[in-house]
Amino acid sequence: MPLPKHVPGSAEDWLIRAKSDLAIAKTNLPEGALYEDLCFHAQQAAEKALKAVYQKNDWAFRYTHDIDELIAGIKREGVEVPKEVVEADVLTRFAWESRYPYIGEQVPEEEYQEAIRQAETVVSWAEQQIK
Repeated sequence: MPLPKHVPGSAEDWLIRAKSDLAIAKTNLPEGALYEDLCFHAQQAAEKALKAVYQKNDWAFRYTHDIDELIAGIKREGVEVPKEVVEADVLTRFAWESRYPYIGEQVPEEEYQEAIRQAETVVSWAEQQIK
């Protein structure tokens, strides 16, 4: 897939969107809702935070939900990515697998809490990178 020639928004704009998704992910589970839907927002927070790093450095990226791909691209640019951020690549599955019935299992609260922790780690790291 070709890379876009211009990605709209600044690094700060992408980080605002990442923090917004993180805030949504951290809301109390509404009655009748599923943790996997909040985990989707945790994945989105991490994804957008990583894309903020790309924007800050004027690097091209594919429109992808793949956290591992985004991290690999940052590493190729010579940036050392902490192990805790790399481990957040597991959030990728929440971009699609857990959002559709019968593809994945329901997410228990403990897994949701871990997804929040990982998303917070990525957002915090990205924020440090773009300052």
